[in-house]
Amino acid sequence: MRLEHVKYARRHKNSVQTFLACLSSVGALTLSGCNTLPDSGPTESKVLEAARSQQLNPLGFHIISVTPQVAGILSAEIPPLISSLDTSPSPASRNDRIGAGDVLTITIFELGSGLFTPTGGQAAPGVAPGPSANVTNQNLPPTQVETDGTINIPYVGRLHAAGLTPQSLAEIIRSNLSGKSQSPQVMVRISSDIANTVIVSGEVHHPGRVVLSTAQEHLSDVVAIAGGAVYPPEDSHVELVRGDKVGATDLGTLESFPQEDIHAHPGDRIHVIYQPRSYTVFGAAGTQATETPFKSPHVSLAEALARVGGPNDNRADPNAAFLFRFEDPVAAKQLGLDTPPTPQGIPVVYQIDMMNPSSYFLAQRIPMKTKDVLLIANAKTNKFYKFDQLISTLISPAITAAYVAH
Repeated sequence: MRLEHVKYARRHKNSVQTFLACLSSVGALTLSGCNTLPDSGPTESKVLEAARSQQLNPLGFHIISVTPQVAGILSAEIPPLISSLDTSPSPASRNDRIGAGDVLTITIFELGSGLFTPTGGQAAPGVAPGPSANVTNQNLPPTQVETDGTINIPYVGRLHAAGLTPQSLAEIIRSNLSGKSQSPQVMVRISSDIANTVIVSGEVHHPGRVVLSTAQEHLSDVVAIAGGAVYPPEDSHVELVRGDKVGATDLGTLESFPQEDIHAHPGDRIHVIYQPRSYTVFGAAGTQATETPFKSPHVSLAEALARVGGPNDNRADPNAAFLFRFEDPVAAKQLGLDTPPTPQGIPVVYQIDMMNPSSYFLAQRIPMKTKDVLLIANAKTNKFYKFDQLISTLISPAITAAYVAH
């Protein structure tokens, strides 16, 4: 067939258009072979057809068009809310409390020769010598708080110290020494603080115990004291264990949203995990299918589409951009979905029409989640475009041969 066309073109050397018309008739006979051409993804109709087919949709996912109501539900969903673990009404000063395991330094001041100082004791540092300044002081041996929260003080006995501030404990010791010692004064200091600490582990430069101060450190402060995260904030997943509750978010969120950067409490356990977040793009995007990192604490759907070049002018159907996601059950319930949940969540496909100007506003409100999948559907004419490209590739040598032969 191709040889006959060449001979025909030679006989009609001034009519290349006629030659192309003959080849077009051949193409018309082979259009049925368009379906065998390779493609980068399904068309809109194929996605919608799969959602309706029980065989093609074993997960039972639903397709939801993005509307202002849907965007409102998704924009309010910025999980996880680590601030929900902070149930205290105000950051009460609790970081100076004595706890089990702490080691206390107790200093007792007395006038003259007292219970703890032998006769002829020296005056306290900074006090001028004289009859009225015969103040002596004595440091008791390091005193460790027992597991039951008590300590033992000579001439006083056993006292409950856990939960008290050093000032409160000093006053209790002083009152118990009254009548036994002449004008006793007591100072208590926590020399080895165990109770007011936070354990920081994982991907930080200096994991271990971090002692909290009365400055009321935030979670990001504690991570910074531990040497900071090894990896970028948006890739550093911070898990907080407080009692029997667990919350988590990324370090970038803690640094960007003060309401999430709650105060650390004594006994907290903070684990920093390297967890790079990314989303995947398939179909007729401006770039090839790729896994795209977030590189920032939050990425909107509009930003995610822009990072991959948006819909390809030659191949894409801008009416059919799809966001595939395993949705949180709470959000799914607000969307009216009754699909049985999977271990990853409830499968949902959100469709956005990029030909509608309102969609660009809505896309700015929808936050991306890690492991989301974006599909920009191929246009129905994409296969015809590819077939035309194939035909052009095949006939170009023939056209050149026709001209050369003439």
